[in-house]
Amino acid sequence: MQVEQRIFKNDHWEFIVDKDLHNLAQLVFIFGSTEKLKHQEYIDQVQDYYPNALVLGCSTAGEIADINVYDDSLVVTAVYFEYTTLKHLAVDVNNYQNTYDLGTFIAGSFDKQQLKHLFLLSDGLKVNGTKLVKGLIDHLPNSVSITGGLSGDGDRFKETLVIHDDIAKKDMITAIGLYSEKLKVGFGSVGGWDPFGPERLITSSEDNILFELDGKSALSLYKSYLGEHAENLPASGLLFPLSLRTQENEQFIVRTILSVDEQNQSMTFAGDMPKGTYARLMRANFDRLIDGATEAAVKSKDAIDRNEPDLAILISCVGRKMVLKQRTEEEIEAVREVLGSRSVITGFYSYGEISPFEEGSQCELHNQTMTVTTFIE
Repeated sequence: MQVEQRIFKNDHWEFIVDKDLHNLAQLVFIFGSTEKLKHQEYIDQVQDYYPNALVLGCSTAGEIADINVYDDSLVVTAVYFEYTTLKHLAVDVNNYQNTYDLGTFIAGSFDKQQLKHLFLLSDGLKVNGTKLVKGLIDHLPNSVSITGGLSGDGDRFKETLVIHDDIAKKDMITAIGLYSEKLKVGFGSVGGWDPFGPERLITSSEDNILFELDGKSALSLYKSYLGEHAENLPASGLLFPLSLRTQENEQFIVRTILSVDEQNQSMTFAGDMPKGTYARLMRANFDRLIDGATEAAVKSKDAIDRNEPDLAILISCVGRKMVLKQRTEEEIEAVREVLGSRSVITGFYSYGEISPFEEGSQCELHNQTMTVTTFIE
């Protein structure tokens, strides 16, 4: 397995890692800003340079290359596999009213024989990530791991794009199946937020739309905690996610707001907000966020027998980037320190992360985590 990487910024291309994969690469990832991806000529340049490769990618809330985080760039990572074959699928989310059925269709489109891993990039605004993941895991063997993320649009929440047929389009999901007996895939997903305030019972919700906590307007209650930050919803909600738990001692899942509806006094989240679940407000702890990134990297490396991976895809939440600000690159540096110097690191800041917490656990939609997927042949 060989990996090379280029970046487009300040109106020109430059190599970060050059392995001369011009005609060899079978798979290329493009992570970039919404505006950059709307320039078709840039995607065409990538496809022309790698004529034999499948091109996957999406818009972001920040692009990751090596130990750096960029805005308004294109990060291109090309991969040559020696022992792995690929199958690609893209789906328009508007063709499915039920996101679970969409996940079921994607899972059913891949031959399960020797399928090692499914990597998925999704629309970041229309898709209920919980239902999507449930449809996938219910119709794939337990031996098939799943990771990926929801595309981003900075802190604007206006439009997200996914690359399909070498064009960046709205309302799309793309997936790549990796078939191999020799490929090893690792993964880990960890947060690092601190809870505050009391737990409250979700008393009214519908899928990923939250109406009431403890029988009161969830939006009004949430605004009372945010104070002056409430004026900047939904973007400011990234700083104050909700954690969910259904049973004592169960590992909680974090959910981030995608939009608010003042008329209905509701909040829409990236994943389900089940009635009867307990919710609690979270806030940032700088050191714990960095420690979370380290822990995610350790889990992903442990899953590949502690080898240095050839490729690592990092998908972190836009909320973490908003909190860390000038310290954002510290969480990437923390991952690099764990994985080692030979690994090529790419990725993006997202509206949701798809991964198991660790090897042996079930795949989930996460918010506000650092998710690391590692690959080695």
